[in-house]
Amino acid sequence: MTTKDWDDAFANMAHIPGSEALPEHWTERARLYRASGVQIERDVAYGDGPREVFDLVWPDSTPKGLVVFIHGGFWTRLDKSYWTDLAEGARARGWAVCLPSYTLAPLARISAMTAQMGQAIALAANRVAGPIRLCGHSAGGHLATRMICADTPLAPSVLDRVEHTLSISGLHDLRPLLFTQMNQTLCLDLTEATAESPALAMPHGPCRLTAWVGGGERPEFIRQAQVMAQIWEGLNARTRCVLDGTHNHFTVIDGLKLPDSPLVAALLG
Repeated sequence: MTTKDWDDAFANMAHIPGSEALPEHWTERARLYRASGVQIERDVAYGDGPREVFDLVWPDSTPKGLVVFIHGGFWTRLDKSYWTDLAEGARARGWAVCLPSYTLAPLARISAMTAQMGQAIALAANRVAGPIRLCGHSAGGHLATRMICADTPLAPSVLDRVEHTLSISGLHDLRPLLFTQMNQTLCLDLTEATAESPALAMPHGPCRLTAWVGGGERPEFIRQAQVMAQIWEGLNARTRCVLDGTHNHFTVIDGLKLPDSPLVAALLG
């Protein structure tokens, strides 16, 4: 018998040539966007912790509504500053875009991050009227989807405004992470891994969820997207799973920068 190599199953950068240069590329791309003259409110506090802040990117006129983009990084690294330019697609189509940071493991458990995202979205929703679209990438896809589970941290007045959630390469069943070296930092146990897995939860009412994943991603990320859509379809949620070409785990989010991209159309549609 053989045991699945779960560390390799989640190892995106190890399977993408040149990936060591990506963090610097993301940093510079986002810096140039922030310097482009787009109106951005920086570091709006939604809690007391140093990472409990978000940026709010404003459109050129009264917002049509609010988009929230939650960054990834396996709940252990990165922050909002790497991804500012991903707001442009929705911003150019008239939406305000909130990009929150959150406390990372091991300083916070994943359940605490879920609660933080509820606080961030609640404050952003008070700042921007209209419908809400939730979006997240990788670990951020998990956190975005947690917002529409039956045990959501969102108040009904906010949740009623959430019209669509887009989980891009999201992680929806956290139990396999128990078998990874990464869990030395995440400190997940079976109880929390089960409670924090959207695929094991009931959806909050007849919500709408799109699980989007690159066709060139690691098989586990494709499986996670497919499982999420299939399970919630059987629980009366409106779901679909989109396998996007040959994109890898990082190129799959590039479409968020482009107002006419299929990814932005899916998010706002």
